[in-house]
Amino acid sequence: MKKIQMVDLKGQYEQIKERVDSSVLDVINSSAFINGPEVHSFQKELETYLGVKHVIPCGNGTDALQIAMMGLGLKPGDEVITADFTFAATVEVIALLQLTPVLVDVEPDSFNIDPAAIRKAITPNTKAIVPVHLFGQSANMDEIMSIAKEHNLYVIEDNAQGIGGEYKFNNGSITKTGGIGHVASTSFFPSKNLGCYGDGGAIFTNDDDLAHTIRGIVNHGMYKRYHHDVVGVNSRLDSIQATILRAKLPNLDAYNIARNEAAEKYTKAFEGIDNIITPKISKPGDYKAHVFHQYTLRVLDTDRDALVKHLNANDIPCGVYYPIPLHSQKAYQDDRYNEADFPVTNQLVKEVISLPMHTELDDEQIGYITKTVIDFVKK
Repeated sequence: MKKIQMVDLKGQYEQIKERVDSSVLDVINSSAFINGPEVHSFQKELETYLGVKHVIPCGNGTDALQIAMMGLGLKPGDEVITADFTFAATVEVIALLQLTPVLVDVEPDSFNIDPAAIRKAITPNTKAIVPVHLFGQSANMDEIMSIAKEHNLYVIEDNAQGIGGEYKFNNGSITKTGGIGHVASTSFFPSKNLGCYGDGGAIFTNDDDLAHTIRGIVNHGMYKRYHHDVVGVNSRLDSIQATILRAKLPNLDAYNIARNEAAEKYTKAFEGIDNIITPKISKPGDYKAHVFHQYTLRVLDTDRDALVKHLNANDIPCGVYYPIPLHSQKAYQDDRYNEADFPVTNQLVKEVISLPMHTELDDEQIGYITKTVIDFVKK
C-alpha cells in the first residue's frame, strides 16, 4: 500500500505535470509575473465555470474576504453575523476592519451556520451575514437569502472550502456556490479542491459597481497608475499561480467526483457503527451538492484525541477542524456571548475528526483507514 497522505498534491500533480511544467516555463520566459495574460485568462475561465459576471483574483483567501467587506463599504461598529464553528480567518477579517463580529451556532448535521441562530442575532446594527460553506457543503442559502432580503443585509459567501459545489434552491433552480450572495470569496491554498502551488484567492460578484470598486481595492486603490481613488491594499494573484490554476480548472469537476466517490466508500464502511456519525449530504448521490473538501466524522462516546493518536501511530494522518470554538478563542472572547447559545459547536469540537480526503485515494487505503477507525471505536 502506498503511503497515505492527508492531501496528495504530488499524486495530483503527476496527472497534469506536462501542462503545468510547460505553462510555468512559459510564464518565466515571458517575465509577465504580475497581472500577466495568464491571470486575465484564468479570470475569464473561472467566470465562465462559475456562471458569475466578475471574478477578481487576489493574493489569498483571507484577503479575498477582507476585500469583499471593504468593497461593501461596511463601517466600524457594523455587526457581521457568522458561524462560530469555522476557521479563524472568517472572523479575523471582521475584527481587522473594526467591524463587530457576531458569532452564532451551527447545525449539527451540516456543520453550517444555523438560520434560526442568525434570526435571533439580528439587531439594528447588523449589516451582513457571512455563511461559510464548511467542508464543501453549501449552507442553507434559501433561508439565508430570505433573511437577508427581509432585513436588508448583505450576504458574503465564504466559499474557501466549497468551490465547484452547487446549491439547489427550493424552487428547483441551481447555482454554483459563490454566485448566490452579493459577493463571495475563495481560497486557492494548495490543499483546496482547486489549489495553486502557493497562496492565491479570488472575489466573485454579479454586481458591476461592486466589482469596479474591488478591482481598485486589490491594487492600492488605483484604476489609473498613481491615482488612488479608494483606500486599497496590495493583493494580487501572480501569473505562475494563475497558470497552475488554469491547468487544474478543467479537472475540477472530476476532482470533486473523485472526492465524492471516496466519501461514499468511507460512509459505506462505517454503516452500522453506532458511535460514528458520517457526514450528511443534503442531496445524496448528487456529486455537486457536497464537494468534500474534508470528510469529517463525529465520534460519540469515544476519546477523539486518543483516536487521533491511534491513527497517527498507524501512519494515518488526520485532522481536527476545529478544536476550539471561535467564541472561546482569546482574540475573540466577548462578554456578549453565552455558552448556552453554542450547544452544537461546543459538542462538535469534542467529536469531530477529518480523515484523509483527496483525488488519489484508493480502495486499499480507504479499507485500511476505515478498519483502523472501527477497531478503535468498537474496542
